[in-house]
Amino acid sequence: MLMLGFPKLSRAVVRVGRLAAQLSKATMSTSPSSAANGDTTTAAILIIGDEILKGHTVDTNSAFLTRALRKLGVSVQRITVIPDIQEVIAKEVALLSSQYTHLITSGGIGPTHDDVTFESVAMAFQEELYPHPELTRLVQEFFGVVDKNNAAMKLAMVPRSAKLNYGTDPQTGQPLRYPLVSVRNVYIFPGIPSLMERAFNGLENLFAGSGTTFHTREVFVDADEADIAPVLTKLQADWGRRVALGSYPDWLSNYHRVRLVLDSDSQEEVDKARAQLLTELPKGSVVPLVTDPVSIATAEVYTLANSGTPLGEKVMSALKTIEAALDQYSTEEVCVGFNGGKDCTALLHLYYAAMKRRYSDGKDKVKALYIRIVSPFPEMERFLQDTIKRYDLELFSVEGSIRQALSEVQERKPELRAVLMGTRRSDPYSHTLTPMCPTDPGWPDYMRVNPLLDWTYHDIWSFLRTLYVPYCILYDKGYTSLGSMDNTCRNTALQMVDARGVTRYKPAYLLENEEEERNSRA
Repeated sequence: MLMLGFPKLSRAVVRVGRLAAQLSKATMSTSPSSAANGDTTTAAILIIGDEILKGHTVDTNSAFLTRALRKLGVSVQRITVIPDIQEVIAKEVALLSSQYTHLITSGGIGPTHDDVTFESVAMAFQEELYPHPELTRLVQEFFGVVDKNNAAMKLAMVPRSAKLNYGTDPQTGQPLRYPLVSVRNVYIFPGIPSLMERAFNGLENLFAGSGTTFHTREVFVDADEADIAPVLTKLQADWGRRVALGSYPDWLSNYHRVRLVLDSDSQEEVDKARAQLLTELPKGSVVPLVTDPVSIATAEVYTLANSGTPLGEKVMSALKTIEAALDQYSTEEVCVGFNGGKDCTALLHLYYAAMKRRYSDGKDKVKALYIRIVSPFPEMERFLQDTIKRYDLELFSVEGSIRQALSEVQERKPELRAVLMGTRRSDPYSHTLTPMCPTDPGWPDYMRVNPLLDWTYHDIWSFLRTLYVPYCILYDKGYTSLGSMDNTCRNTALQMVDARGVTRYKPAYLLENEEEERNSRA
């Protein structure tokens, strides 16, 4: 049998060898798990690859492994990304494998010159590489090679103490054909995400059985992080290491500004800590999180319509107009005018609810017409793309004036006959409109459907925020009416000076005098 060792010990090998020896002595009486975190099973993740550090490839493996290990009761204590340099890899392997229960590496396995993980692990433990008989046979089967000098045979060269771990395909229950190589407590996974995930899912048993279950609770707060920092500091001091509290600002949410996450291996303690947090946070600052308002749109919208409230009556009237349009036209003949503004966002949610109620088993998508303006806000463009995904829209975009846009739509989409519009009677040139009225003479022939004619500015905001419908983030930054970047500014009626003396703008839904709505437009 061919035996391969390191031909000549370099200074790097000597340094790594000394490090390994020192770590071995230091941990002779202490296991990796207890050394790192009491009795909790711990892990470190070592991502190997120049392509990650150079930005050529995005690392998704560490996120997958962190989530998967946590479900198994394993606490990930460190994630390190390092280049394809043998000395660096060996040093990290020697260090991390002595500190944590498991060390999981990802990357650096293959037939090329920069695939040096097996060599590096051997260096870390001062072992030689050798052609593992079983791996040699598998490589020959997979790659159809028998020449021991073929590049593919590099995959069979592993440290002398290497163990082969065969997983089970969770989908079929059949054994996986290719094993995962491990050396001591180091598990050497491939870097390709699909292969890494398949191998891990088939070998969860290697990491399970710690007996630990992590419990997580979330609290969403509509307050500045700086304002609640004293509460968070006190709570963390009260609970110490029994409960971990994390604070994460969210700049893109319309309904909360901070997400608080409590973690513990004790369900009782994490629930007590959450209860304490809810008591000590500013009154009215905790808000619910509706993660998917679209999937519950029909139920929530019609419940509101039947609530008997003034807003409910407005919703009921709008739904009747939409339903009348659906009585007269098929979904193929109807589209929603959508430019990302607050009115058409409310209209889209109403139409989506009505359409899904009428055609609950239908697969037709909501059709939306977007008349693109010159110099749109980047935030509006991003919101538009998010809305397309959120409602699974079939959106067609045109440019020009409304009349030009409708003429182009008539050519491109001749089947369309009705356009739902978010027009309110307070909008310019709209005081004579009716809920359903044809376009004016000389315009492309369409039925204009106006469900929101009798809604007010405050009705729009009450509807959106009651149902937690996402809207363009610009409305939370002092804008009350959105056009292009050339003709839109913050509304001075919303300007304020906070307690720190900083000039800021309140969100649009707090505008008191709705006659000042269009002060945002030049």
